[in-house]
Amino acid sequence: MNYSLLHEQCKALIANETNMIANLANISALLFQQLDEVNWAGFYLVDNVQNELVLGPFQGLPACVRIPFDKGVCGAAARTLCTQHVDDVHAFPGHIACDVASNSEVVVPIVKDGQLVGVLDIDSPKLARFSEQDVAGLEGIVTLIEASL
Repeated sequence: MNYSLLHEQCKALIANETNMIANLANISALLFQQLDEVNWAGFYLVDNVQNELVLGPFQGLPACVRIPFDKGVCGAAARTLCTQHVDDVHAFPGHIACDVASNSEVVVPIVKDGQLVGVLDIDSPKLARFSEQDVAGLEGIVTLIEASL
């Protein structure tokens, strides 16, 4: 995957739009279309009232609507503010199987001014689908998102 090109496409999508939901919707569609062997690409956003993640813009099959910070790969990324790169989600303690076809996952926290805003979540039906290059590329996309907030 050419992440330089993907970053340029993301920049172009969000350059003149200030609405976060619109930008996340376009980015999830772009990632879903451009990344090979991916069955879900999208975002979970912080619900400060319920103190958990709530489903945001995405592409793929219907997903879990709410994820507590202490559950699953998304919860781990939200809780630790660290990217989670999981080669086999079934071996991840507390994994939430929103789609039983998903086998590997990358989740990148989105942070603005030290506060969690949400997470970017990418799933694949292939075990160990994501490389360190994928992780760095997805973290770069999140950096673009954070700068637009």
